[in-house]
Amino acid sequence: MSILRPTSAQMTRRLIVLAAAVFAVVIGQTQVLLGWGQSPAEFSADGDGTLRVAGYAFAIWGLIYLWLLVYAVRQVLPLTGESLLIHRLGWPSAAALLGIGWWVVAAAFDWEAATVVLIFASLAALLVPLLGNAGAIRALGRFDRDRLMTVWPLTLLAGWLTVAAPLNLITVATGNDALPAVLPPTVWAILAIAVVTAVALGVTRRLRTIAYGLPIAWGLLGAFTAEQERNPTLAYVALAAAVAVLVGGIVLTFRLRPGIERPTS
Repeated sequence: MSILRPTSAQMTRRLIVLAAAVFAVVIGQTQVLLGWGQSPAEFSADGDGTLRVAGYAFAIWGLIYLWLLVYAVRQVLPLTGESLLIHRLGWPSAAALLGIGWWVVAAAFDWEAATVVLIFASLAALLVPLLGNAGAIRALGRFDRDRLMTVWPLTLLAGWLTVAAPLNLITVATGNDALPAVLPPTVWAILAIAVVTAVALGVTRRLRTIAYGLPIAWGLLGAFTAEQERNPTLAYVALAAAVAVLVGGIVLTFRLRPGIERPTS
């Protein structure tokens, strides 16, 4: 990790990251406490006829928010140097944090198209630079601070958005009777799960970070729980996908030949 002190411009970026993280956390809690508009759960319930996730699965936001605050607060501490990953992931993470915050507002006021744009844009804002810096991420030691307090919080968020983005799209399409009739709804749901699984394993193979796959497996398990009685076929497809993501993530992260990019220290 670099020991270079951040310049004034870099510190400004870090403060913006912190402000974006606080905004993302506070706006969600404000909506719940004040009850303005509809909650994210109510928004999802409007179009969950094709694919739904059990309510308990969304509790993962608490863990994600906590780790994101650790990520953001660390950046403004005096002893935190300007490492390569802090530098390269700073602005993309700020964009993603603002995106998930504004998603809560859009969902509250039922701005359906805006929710789809915001969630996919937030996912892309994280995934593109993470994959672009895969070599640097793999080179980090297993307990390196940048791995634990930069890569982990951002990949946890990216992983959850990888599940949430297609679910959001299917929810909006179902609620507006816009799901293409060329395939049955269950087939669309299965295709979405297959795409999520493929992306999960592909990204994990590049980053070799288990943090990305964990929230994806958790979300798929939530779909299994929610669909068991209504659509057993879909439920067990989701369960198989959750197991594949979890087991595949472990193998890809810990059993691949380390090479020179993944030191074990």
